Amino acid sequence: MIRSVKCATLATALLAGTAMNGLAEPVFNRIASFPVAANLPEGSDAKTKTSAEIVTASDDGMTLVYSDSPLGAIGFIDIADASAPKPLGAVKMEGEPTSVAARAGKVLVAVNTSESRAKPAGKLVTVDLASRKPEASCDLGGQPDSVAIARDGSFAAIAIENERDEDVNDGDLPQMPAGDLVIVGLKDGAADCASIRHVALTGLAEVAGDDPEPEFVAINDAGEIALTLQENNHVVLIDGKTAKVIGHFSAGSVALEGVDAKTDGRLDFGGTLESTPREPDAIKWIGNDRLITANEGDWKGGTRGFTIFDRSGKVLFDAGGSFETAAALAGHYPEKRAGKKGTEPEGLEVARFDNKTYGFLLAERASLVGVYDLSGNEPKLLQLLPSGISPEGAVAIPGRNLLVTANELDLGEDDGARSHVMIYERGEGKPAYPTLVSTLKDGHPIGWGALSGLAAVPEKPGQLYAVNDSAYPMAPAIYTIDATRSPAEIVDALPVKRNGQPAQKLDIEGVTVDSEGWFWLASEGNSEKLVPHALYHVNAKGEIKEEVALPPELMAQETRFGLEGIAATGTGDDTVLWMAVQREWKDDPKGSVKLLSYKPSTREWGGLRYPLEKAEEGWVGLSELAIHGDHAYVIERDNQIGDRARLKKLYRIALSEMKPAPLSGELPLVKKEEVADFLPELKAGHGYVLDKIEGFAFDAAGKPFAVTDNDGVDDSSGETLFFPVKLASE
Repeated sequence: MIRSVKCATLATALLAGTAMNGLAEPVFNRIASFPVAANLPEGSDAKTKTSAEIVTASDDGMTLVYSDSPLGAIGFIDIADASAPKPLGAVKMEGEPTSVAARAGKVLVAVNTSESRAKPAGKLVTVDLASRKPEASCDLGGQPDSVAIARDGSFAAIAIENERDEDVNDGDLPQMPAGDLVIVGLKDGAADCASIRHVALTGLAEVAGDDPEPEFVAINDAGEIALTLQENNHVVLIDGKTAKVIGHFSAGSVALEGVDAKTDGRLDFGGTLESTPREPDAIKWIGNDRLITANEGDWKGGTRGFTIFDRSGKVLFDAGGSFETAAALAGHYPEKRAGKKGTEPEGLEVARFDNKTYGFLLAERASLVGVYDLSGNEPKLLQLLPSGISPEGAVAIPGRNLLVTANELDLGEDDGARSHVMIYERGEGKPAYPTLVSTLKDGHPIGWGALSGLAAVPEKPGQLYAVNDSAYPMAPAIYTIDATRSPAEIVDALPVKRNGQPAQKLDIEGVTVDSEGWFWLASEGNSEKLVPHALYHVNAKGEIKEEVALPPELMAQETRFGLEGIAATGTGDDTVLWMAVQREWKDDPKGSVKLLSYKPSTREWGGLRYPLEKAEEGWVGLSELAIHGDHAYVIERDNQIGDRARLKKLYRIALSEMKPAPLSGELPLVKKEEVADFLPELKAGHGYVLDKIEGFAFDAAGKPFAVTDNDGVDDSSGETLFFPVKLASE
């Protein structure tokens, strides 16, 4: 089996910013994000679903064009100023655009016009880049997927997939008609329909050889075409000039150790994968004699990495589980996909910048881009770049030191993040991301994500505790963060246990440490789905020693939006715990929420009311509570994301004002003072604004830090931002 531990150690060093040769190398950092919805036609519903899947650039690198399948259009973006992309509109294609490629002032668009999967059809449309108007259309005789243009601009190649129907025969092959490859000549960038040639691909693959399903196409400097047959687990080489097959080989299989292979609500990288077909999706040439594939899998396979072959099919390098390890270290592992294809590397780009060959691996489910140095015999992981949700395609523009990714998932219908095109620039400096990573423990990465609360490690400046929420219902944990490192590093994870076994179905949203070094955890419950709202007293070994239920008079008014932060004042018998309730409960006047108090020595409960800001959209609530000096600090935020985000702030309340009243009576209203606005920091990474800033604490030296919750990489980009906070009072 291919082992990933050695690669994991390398990934740890690189993620920590350690240059392997001791020299400062240029790095890629994101400089802009373009929401695809900005190209919606005037008068459209703002929530209309859009997507950026495959992206290409004009010859001068000033204009981007992407395929938008849900809209049935291609979109245009002006990047003359790459840091401030501008919408140029979208053009409908009378079908489903699947891929785009630009050359010589024209855009070739592969369009699926199939009546059904059993009756595939498609066309190749030539669009003038300047006027953004379709000029001609060629019948392709089947459903197209990828399109590529030869380096000399003499021809284009289109993969005709005729994709299978997963609901027919359990998705098994064959499902006719068979796919093939189309080669079409170009004149001044436009397709010459009369020159179309079909290349038959049947009888080549060992898997369903009579039903080839071409997926992705790439062309080298010699005009040779490399084509993946994903479901057939095969690679075919074709001479673009003669339209003859000049080679083909099986993509083979890989067995892996050290991966999370089971969807079980926990991050466990001690698993194995038996020999599994690679089933590559994207393919690119490295020069004229090497090929690199992204091994997404689509049917029976998916080996979670990438492979480099020579043109005969000999494996020169296989990433094994190393990319998954790197994603896990960065908090981007999609646990809900662990039992399927994990991070699902899908897209690829290869380009030369300053005489160095780079490879860019796009992970659909991890929403990450792995940047590799491909100059030597063995690839070196240089960076991990944050992308939008589900990166599908990428284009490099070396002449402008730019990389662009197209990210397909759009959650606008549910008020979530939109599909984006993201732009990165290569230059001097340090990687801006990740801001938080983990290390190895017992040879495997400390898996983490969905951080929902922070607290200081007593007497250790620069050290913080963090907790995860119900994104991992079978593995609640208390993490130790070393914030003195850059990026900050999770150096340990303490499982939260009940009777020696992992506690289940907790939704930990806050953590604090008492004077004995034990933990108090606040769990946001849901009486219908999880355990009820409660406090948990946990010893230094992670064992729950006491569970404190909320009093009946509170529980009678509960909603699912419960405790979101916990902090303590006093010591010993004078200890008082303070908790913030996220949103109004049934008995709360609109626009105010409760701050609760609990004294463990007497089991007394009390409360205050906190006035919320008014929401422009959605709702406003509290996400964290911390105590430092003479004040309590709360995060108040809206639930909006991206361009809709308006309120992500930190307020403080004088402790002298926090005199709780019995819950049975009228609760006094506290006064608050704004001390920090998180929006500038949330915008600093040039992605979309993350909605869930959920952790805040002062370390033992009084330095404040904040962290966002990445939802366990579920319908999320997976980005986590961890950063020191500048208070207005400083």
